[in-house]
Order: sequence, then structure tokens, then C-alpha cells
Amino acid sequence: DEETKEKFIPHVIEPSLGVDRLILALICSAYAEDEVNGEKRNYLSFHPSIAPVKVSVLPLVKNKEPLVKAARELFDKLQMRWNVQWDQTGAIGRRYRRADEIGVPFCVTVDFETIEDDGAVTIRDRDTTEQVRIPMDEVVTYLSKMIDGY
Repeated sequence: DEETKEKFIPHVIEPSLGVDRLILALICSAYAEDEVNGEKRNYLSFHPSIAPVKVSVLPLVKNKEPLVKAARELFDKLQMRWNVQWDQTGAIGRRYRRADEIGVPFCVTVDFETIEDDGAVTIRDRDTTEQVRIPMDEVVTYLSKMIDGY
């Protein structure tokens, strides 16, 4: 103010807070880019507890009935607890990328070893792209620890 010689720093307080602004802030903060094996990838790095879809179940191939049946049983079991996605179209790498793009933190792949040998599935972490083999009866326990923290 020129008359009183006081300094005044203008500021604006945004009083409105809506769901749309909150969601936009979450999506903007979760957006990430990195390079895996020389390929650039874009993905949403939601914390597992707030990811809209927690797990994607991926049978390795869609035309082998025992494999699809085992994957569907696991899908039904996981769907009782979390939002789960089913994807059986395209190459497994493309399915991983599609799941990464929408922010799915874990992909569970049911492969031939699952039905023929050890009964274990492969769980892939979105952020590190590391894969671990877990027995099928321990999948819910493992994912519960990773998603819910207990």
C-alpha cells in the first residue's frame, strides 16, 4: 500500500475440493516412465492399497482348457477379496504392459508348470518387474501381505 507503506503479498486460497481434483492429483502423482530392457514404458505407480484394480490374472495361453480352468478358479478366488482383472488376449508381455498402464500392481500368470509340475504361479511386480513363483494355495496370503500389509 503506497499510503501506509505496508507490503502486501497477494495469495489465493482455493476453498473448493472435489473428487475430480483429488483423482486428478492421484493420477498425476502416480504417472511414471522408465526403461525396461531398452524399451520405454509408461505406467501408473499407484500404491497397491489404493490401486483400483489390485491383480490381473493371466493364463499363459487361452486355448488349453486345464490351464484356463486353473486360472479361472484362481480369478474367482481372488475376486472375492479384491478388484481383479482377467486378460487372455495377446502375448504375455503385452498383457503385462496393459496392466502396468492402468496401474495394476500385481500380475498372476498361470502357465504350463502350474498344471503339470509344481502347482505354483508366477507373480510379477509392476514397479520392479521382478517375478516370483508362489504355490497356488499361498497366493492370497502373499498378495494380502503385499497389498494390505498383513
